[in-house]
Amino acid sequence: MLLAIDCGNTNTVFSVWDGERFLCTLRTSTEHQRTADQYYVWLSTLLTHHKIPMDINAVIISTTVPRVVFNLRVLSDRYFNCRPLVVGKPECALPMPPRVDEGTQVGPDRLVNTAGAFERYGGDLIVVDFGTATTFDVVAEDGAYVGGVIAPGVNLSLQALHEAAAALPHVDVTKPAKVIGTNTVACMQSGVFWGYVGLVRGICDQIKAEYHRPMRIISTGGLAPLFGQGDTLFDHFDEFLTIHGLRIIYDFNRALGNS
Repeated sequence: MLLAIDCGNTNTVFSVWDGERFLCTLRTSTEHQRTADQYYVWLSTLLTHHKIPMDINAVIISTTVPRVVFNLRVLSDRYFNCRPLVVGKPECALPMPPRVDEGTQVGPDRLVNTAGAFERYGGDLIVVDFGTATTFDVVAEDGAYVGGVIAPGVNLSLQALHEAAAALPHVDVTKPAKVIGTNTVACMQSGVFWGYVGLVRGICDQIKAEYHRPMRIISTGGLAPLFGQGDTLFDHFDEFLTIHGLRIIYDFNRALGNS
């Protein structure tokens, strides 16, 4: 069984693949101080709860937080007796290498989203991932990552607004009933929600104009469903796109004899 780990700046997702399907997907906060033993206790407890045996013999990791890699490697070695594949490292091959400026290091999450999206939807895509940052990944006709856009994430923007303006409260992200707010909270929620709808639509329109080919837009990430409600921003929402991409990259490396 394969353990796919997607470690972002805010949350880390663990998902177990049995060769045919993902048996469960578990989420925890990202903490670089967490030891391999702590990961194992947390993971084994939840897998036992879901009645899933700890028969893991392969691990693949994608992380935007380099400091967590060491303890995840120890987790793999100590408890699963395997060397993990780490996306972005030289020993982890990609189905299609990125075509970007020489010397540019593409984030592992973007490489994984590209692989997953191409396998499911084909090429000529814009993948919008609502994470700590809101990223836009351009997937070429042949499945290569060819660039994109990085914008501040929704919650990050709200946090900055709250911290920089003492009179403004912290508010939750939600779709307001109307654009014109009649109190402070409603005004902030409207600004964030409709501001990001405009940001996503505007950036995608600019990418399409520059790309000169018809493109489809795929959304993923925790807040993607919120921004897709009742709108035509996205062609598809894929909650587990990143985890799916990790499996695709693992299978590709296994076929090459790298795992």
